[in-house]
Amino acid sequence: MRRALITGINGQDGSYLAELLLAKGYEVYGVVRRSSIENSTKLINIKGILDRITIKSCSLENSLSVYKLFQEIKPDECYHLAASSFVSYSLEDDMSIMANNFTTTHNILLSAMDVCPNCHIYFAGSSEIFGNVTEYPQNENTPYNPRSVYGISKMSSHCLVKNYRERYGLFACTGFTYNHESPRRGRSFVTRKITSAVAAISLGRQQYVELGNIEARRDWGYAPEYVEAMYKMLQAQKADDYVIATGHLQTIRNLLEIAFGYVNLDYRDYVRINEKFVRPDESVPLVGDYGKIQKELDWKPELSFKDMIEEMVECDLRILRES
Repeated sequence: MRRALITGINGQDGSYLAELLLAKGYEVYGVVRRSSIENSTKLINIKGILDRITIKSCSLENSLSVYKLFQEIKPDECYHLAASSFVSYSLEDDMSIMANNFTTTHNILLSAMDVCPNCHIYFAGSSEIFGNVTEYPQNENTPYNPRSVYGISKMSSHCLVKNYRERYGLFACTGFTYNHESPRRGRSFVTRKITSAVAAISLGRQQYVELGNIEARRDWGYAPEYVEAMYKMLQAQKADDYVIATGHLQTIRNLLEIAFGYVNLDYRDYVRINEKFVRPDESVPLVGDYGKIQKELDWKPELSFKDMIEEMVECDLRILRES
């Protein structure tokens, strides 16, 4: 039985990936922070599989802790998903973001190389690595130009992954994942903020939702499909980096029309624009070209944007009705 180690297993991607690997017969280990073990609400995404996985508390910023973890588990595959995932454009969180995203990746690569050099490693990159782009759609050869510390930390980690692959022969790869959503998405992200607000408004529990620029465009995919891409990357004959995206842009206005339309409401009656939620303008949008992963690993997105958003609204309605 193959062993898989997932950092951030209690997050959106980690929980879907754990379910996928369990279905394929893996022995699954998940890393969470001690605070998550002490607060069961942070384990809600994996509540249904807790009896089938092994949870480990580990400070990924601590090299010795990570080394001991690899010594104990000796995983065949490691999916490094844990990160400070909220994109900030302020200076206040810079140090913690760099520590969480770069140092943890370095500790994992070092430990794997020493303890289990045949381990296949997936690093969760981001479209934010491309950042302020001058061309679209972006592919694996698009120049890096991150415009946030989050993007810089992901770019630095990716360069580290590539260095360990090319210099030491470690099977390590990066997935440049574009925005991907699901009913398990955190409420701080605009997709879930909107779908949860729509559910609350339709049930009379909320009056409106505050947003920034509703003409902002994103390449939004479906998280359960994206973890399948991650899995395929570690089954490949050789390690390589891939863009994981849909290749289609949607505006927040489109999202609002679909979400409010699902409950037969007009979004214009319930949306208030608040300047504090407006991000810097993007003259060229972030939209990914998934041609390489489709050609080499036979992966492509399937679920439509409309179906994904409607699924999220329906899930939020169910949560509220049962609360």
